[in-house]
Amino acid sequence: MAGQTYRERPQVPGLAALVAATWVQRIPRGEPAYPQRHLPTGGVEVRCRVGYEPQVAGVLTGPHVELLPPGTTVIGLRLRPGALAAVLGRPVADLTGFVVDAAELWGTAAAAAGEWVAAATTDDAAVGALQDLVATAALRAGVTGPEPLLAEATRRLMPWYAAEVRTVGADLYVSERGFRRHLLAGVGIGPKALQRTLRFQGFLARTQAATATGGDASGDGLARLAVDAGYADQAHLTRECVRLTGATPRAFLRGVGEACACGHDHSASYTPLLREAELAGSFKNAGRGAPSLAS
Repeated sequence: MAGQTYRERPQVPGLAALVAATWVQRIPRGEPAYPQRHLPTGGVEVRCRVGYEPQVAGVLTGPHVELLPPGTTVIGLRLRPGALAAVLGRPVADLTGFVVDAAELWGTAAAAAGEWVAAATTDDAAVGALQDLVATAALRAGVTGPEPLLAEATRRLMPWYAAEVRTVGADLYVSERGFRRHLLAGVGIGPKALQRTLRFQGFLARTQAATATGGDASGDGLARLAVDAGYADQAHLTRECVRLTGATPRAFLRGVGEACACGHDHSASYTPLLREAELAGSFKNAGRGAPSLAS
């Protein structure tokens, strides 16, 4: 894995409500092909291999391994849950687990974006070409972010609030069946699956942050890490880790340590999550419950 790099960056303010992060990944010529393990995030991704047209990867419910050959550079955007449905103005459940050509959704504009990515002389310009594709589609749809109900549901299903799915739907004045139908259409998965994915993202954020500072990703042990990440116990973490990554926690953390030590930077993903977790903890410690959107 030596030589390959993956570097994330925060989204530009104008697209922050739709796009969580962008990234550039490189596998140099002369290096072995790299098995990129895509994991569920709750959002859709727009990816473009330099020299090819962009593709849209629907929300995942389990791991997907893509073999990237030597000489590959991938530019990507990670959309927030519900963002693609807002931009397209239609349900996205049919995209769940699938990768489609972006031209199927955006026509010739997607092909033009691929050409701009290929012609770019800097990473910023390449990322900007995909950002422009999404920004133009959002402008035409007249949206600036996911539907408010989906955005609030996603916030309340984060692991540090430990809310029951049924309670979240009721608090948002939606029936249990309606809540599930709404998330399937707007996010591509149901509320339980989204909560499971977001909980794992909280766990992953802690492990990536520890790895970035040269620490042990398992910290004081898997049992403590499981509880800190919102799991009932270590066995619960193990079941969910196998379901979402295809590996046990120890094997998964070993892979994270090896890959990230070779030139990976995931800080644009984990920093906001850890900041939100800290904020939620401070509100709970003050006896104020979960912060509102206005907070």
